[in-house]
Amino acid sequence: MNVSIDSSWKTHLSKEFEKSYFSELVDFVKKEYSVNTCYPKGSEIFNAFNHCKFNDLKVVIIGQDPYHGPNQANGLCFSVNDDISHPPSLINIFKELQTDINMTYPNSGNLMPWADQGVLLLNATLTVRAHEAGSHQKKGWEIFTDEVIKVVNEQKEDVVFLLWGGFAKRKVKLIDQRRHHILTSGHPSPLSANRGYWFGNKHFSKTNILLKSLGKNEIDWVID
Repeated sequence: MNVSIDSSWKTHLSKEFEKSYFSELVDFVKKEYSVNTCYPKGSEIFNAFNHCKFNDLKVVIIGQDPYHGPNQANGLCFSVNDDISHPPSLINIFKELQTDINMTYPNSGNLMPWADQGVLLLNATLTVRAHEAGSHQKKGWEIFTDEVIKVVNEQKEDVVFLLWGGFAKRKVKLIDQRRHHILTSGHPSPLSANRGYWFGNKHFSKTNILLKSLGKNEIDWVID
């Protein structure tokens, strides 16, 4: 695995790449990709960082695991490649956008335009074996991505964190709420959304209200 990550992040994460757990993680991932089908493509593992440069970062959305179906994952949480059917959670994200900002339901499920505007779409685990959800958990990725959150917490100010569901909400302990802004809700998965814990949270418009109040450019959430 080539740690091909944008230079703006390398400045802040270089010490992590030198730690023993990360070397063991690299060895594990290299072996997994050599003997199994894994997602996302090797060149896309660090897409979240390569499309959202550190200096541009304004919003963090935390996911758990990459999609494990063929050609779905593209290195951004909740996002899928163009021309791929939208998974249930992404459908509910787009439904909320329809009611929150009056967005037309999009053809593409690729959230790259968000990342390019400063939204860090961070999965806690960055790789997965095909058709085996959670198969790369507890191998070191969580240590690394927790460190990413800590670095953002310590080196940035007034970042908006969107924590959806119980897993993401547990990351609140890594965030100084005096320096940053946290919006929480249920997860967009059907199980949570259909129980009333997702729809109506208005996180997208609320995020832009916060960004505008801070003198930052708002996020254009519209996906084509």
